[in-house]
Amino acid sequence: MGWEGLFCLAVLTFLFVGLVKNQPPDALLMGAVILVALVGIIDPNEALAGFANKGMLTVAALYIVAAALRETGSIALAGHWVFGRVKSERMALLRMAGVVTPMSAFLNNTPIVAMFIPAVADWCKRNRIAVSRMMLPLSYVCILGGTCTLIGTSTNLVVAGLMDETVKAQPELGTTLVPMGFFELGKVGLPYAVIGIVYLLLVSHFLLPERKDGVSILTDAAREYLLNMRVLAEGRLVGKTVQDAGLRQLEGLYLIEIQRGDQLISPVQPDERLQGGDLLTFTGVVGTIAELENLVGLVPVADDAYESQAVVRRSQRLCEAVVSATHPAVGKTIRDADFRALYNAAVVAVHRAGSRLTGKVGNIVLRAGDTLLLQAGPHFVRANLNNPDFLLVSRLDGVRPMRHDKAWCAFLLLAVLVGLMISGLVPIVVAAFAVAGLMIVTGCISMADARRSIDWQTLVTIAAAFGLSKALLNSGLVAWVAQGFVSLTDGLGLYGVLAGVYLMTSLFTETVTNNAAAALVFPFAVAIGQQMDVSPRPFVMAVVFAASASFMTPLGYQTNLMVLGPGGYRFMDYLRLGLPLNVLLMIAATILIPWVWPF
Repeated sequence: MGWEGLFCLAVLTFLFVGLVKNQPPDALLMGAVILVALVGIIDPNEALAGFANKGMLTVAALYIVAAALRETGSIALAGHWVFGRVKSERMALLRMAGVVTPMSAFLNNTPIVAMFIPAVADWCKRNRIAVSRMMLPLSYVCILGGTCTLIGTSTNLVVAGLMDETVKAQPELGTTLVPMGFFELGKVGLPYAVIGIVYLLLVSHFLLPERKDGVSILTDAAREYLLNMRVLAEGRLVGKTVQDAGLRQLEGLYLIEIQRGDQLISPVQPDERLQGGDLLTFTGVVGTIAELENLVGLVPVADDAYESQAVVRRSQRLCEAVVSATHPAVGKTIRDADFRALYNAAVVAVHRAGSRLTGKVGNIVLRAGDTLLLQAGPHFVRANLNNPDFLLVSRLDGVRPMRHDKAWCAFLLLAVLVGLMISGLVPIVVAAFAVAGLMIVTGCISMADARRSIDWQTLVTIAAAFGLSKALLNSGLVAWVAQGFVSLTDGLGLYGVLAGVYLMTSLFTETVTNNAAAALVFPFAVAIGQQMDVSPRPFVMAVVFAASASFMTPLGYQTNLMVLGPGGYRFMDYLRLGLPLNVLLMIAATILIPWVWPF
């Protein structure tokens, strides 16, 4: 190994240290690529080739597809349907796995977990089960589902792209590193996922703590608003009981009364059947109010006069505003205050410190210090930030109405995407961009939201990893490490070496990002296969499965980090449940991979 290999080893060491210290992976990898390009180990074309890689571009398009499904409420609807009237913890986990696992095989894991967290928390609250029992299994079953198809996780697409690049550079590998089929990974991924789910069903109850999440702890101290909602005459809630509609024991929300014509129903019984036009009065915290607004079949009654329609509300945001003593509406009812004419905003809910409000929102007489939840245009906060009518104005980021009227369209386009990818009629990257474009054209997601949905940091990380991987090959470091690895594992046999590659990737992915781990270990896996004079494909597949199998730390996979707060977890919780799972899946992969992809 010459100076190039030593230089790459030094760069790799500093890169690994930076990633372990949680420095931005995109900046670190781009910096590493620039360094190896500056000294001539790779040329500019090789350094930037990752930005044109089909795998990376497919990931970008799939971000838009997943965001469109989130914007239309499709994933949220699935979350509410999953649990139904289930009471048992294990049955709820089984049903969650039965829906989340196949969903994550076709969608990005992050939005799935983001949309299921409230549904899981709500079910736990209603059934008096600690959220810590369910949140980590949610992340794990989502990760397991991603191992079943080519588009299940970005890691799979990264490795598929690396295989294409390797075949271009080494055509003799074309017979063994042929492009991955859409369901090819499922031959191992399905039993892999089943083993993981069975493990969770059997032991998660005993290994996970009973712990309150941060939201539950703070709920009692949160502001309680009064809110009116109308049951749509043709909505899906008509004829359902309050219990079946999911309106009982909501997280931080309470149904006070139902106004049906001249009849006032209070208290509301769980078996009370909803009718079209019913006016429901709730009191609760803002986070759950925002979730309630996205429930299909209900619309907020703003100012008791204007019922926001989805098309109008879509461009609006929820804002909080505290009424000042000089506000012209103090002493008037909200209906008479005419907020829509004054501020182009509608009062959705009202909070008054020290008292629980009742009745209709429009009949409340405003006082100084009242906090209003407003549905306003995107520029309301900026326009009224210094308005003396309000003591404080703030926007509730991330809270917005869903495009429920487009849910059927989003589901149809997802089916088209899967069909195109399976059939092979067009390249996967073309199919992904075509469907992403149709999501925008059909109004499932706006152009601005589509741009915001793309995780540019991840894309830059993936693209830069391709350039660094090429540098590791060009420098001779890969061949040197592969030779040493084969010598070290001499006598263990092919299965022992395969387990070693899996273990090396697994340790990398627990300390750095899964995509970076896959890109860094991939060239070594190929070289190990060549050194042993066998097909490198089994070793590459070990990298694919090990890079996705991140269960031992919250840092290795983004969904693990997402459930950290909602589940009230600590580092040892991940290690206690994840370490045996990692070992179990390593054994399973070591046995199954050679059966599907012989050495």
